[in-house]
Amino acid sequence: MTEPYDATTGDPASSVARGTAVEDAAAGDQAEEAPDREAAAPGAAPLTVAAVARRLGVAPATLRTWDRRYGLGPSEHSAGAHRRYSPRDLDRLLVMRRLTIEGVAPGEAARLALSSDPDAAAPAFPTSTDVTGRLPGGGSGTADHADGAGRGTAGDGASDGAGSRAAVEARTGVTPSTAAAVVAVVDAALAGRADRCAGLLAVTAPDGVAGWWTGLVEPAMRALARRTVVERPGVDAYATLAAAALGALRAHTAQEPAPGAPVVLVLPVPGEPRPLVVHALAAALVGGGVDARLVGGPVSTRHAGELAVMTRARAVVTVAEGPAPDLSVVARLAQERPDLPQYVMVADTAAERVPLDRSVHRARTFVGLLHEALAAVGESSPV
Repeated sequence: MTEPYDATTGDPASSVARGTAVEDAAAGDQAEEAPDREAAAPGAAPLTVAAVARRLGVAPATLRTWDRRYGLGPSEHSAGAHRRYSPRDLDRLLVMRRLTIEGVAPGEAARLALSSDPDAAAPAFPTSTDVTGRLPGGGSGTADHADGAGRGTAGDGASDGAGSRAAVEARTGVTPSTAAAVVAVVDAALAGRADRCAGLLAVTAPDGVAGWWTGLVEPAMRALARRTVVERPGVDAYATLAAAALGALRAHTAQEPAPGAPVVLVLPVPGEPRPLVVHALAAALVGGGVDARLVGGPVSTRHAGELAVMTRARAVVTVAEGPAPDLSVVARLAQERPDLPQYVMVADTAAERVPLDRSVHRARTFVGLLHEALAAVGESSPV
């Protein structure tokens, strides 16, 4: 009979369990001989194996396996004393832990962790005292995956291929080569570090806002949506991420559009909050030489037509995230302005609600919507 497998370390589960019992006892003795320095100045004091194991929620045996197999061991050493983990060591271990939880194979996760530079500006990794999502007083701010590495995490095992590159892409929407940046953003948002999150979300992608949104922000939002967290009043991980993303888009589009640039209106959907994606879409349109304008507040069917005339819009975009969006404004505008192209992005479950009209086109992806709208404004005339 095949022995259970621990995907975090790559060891048989029974050997990990046996090693854990022995090494936990040894770590406890070591902790008594050398008091835990975790409570010292944040980001400065080196940590014992026991302290790091508690911080990560793994067994000391797992840390020793990571050291032996992947070189993710402690770097602090002095004569006559045990080696200890520096803040930089801990930052890399946090990346390793997070990636293995997300389903990345341990070898690939270790490679990404070792290649990460916690001091680099892009991407910069949150400090070790912030990324765990801990609440003041030592409680954990994250409720998911609270127990040890490789225990009961759905899809952790290597037997189902969950740690393969293809599986990671299918589940998280990013490849392992970009997963570390997403992890850093999620950690900063969970810790409520607005400044850190803002630095991580600066628009620097080579393919502009489209690559920034689809490769970093959207995967980070999906990762946050999968987490159950316990937060203090005034701390909201999603709000932190959204505020940082909006700030990055403002900075990226600070320059006024060129005179005479074609206008694209981005309309709200009645009864739905305006999603963050419309800001990213508008910024991407601006990057394509368009004067994109987002309409806020309630918009009636009459208002939509008036706004199209007033702004001399070349196209109208509507994005809905709800399962049953009200697209009556789209339908009415198609009747009143049949020569005005409209592009609608809705969930597959709401596809049947898109009006059937020659001027209304459904886009299924962010990039597809962007390209279609840019193509339309190059072909159409002002309303």
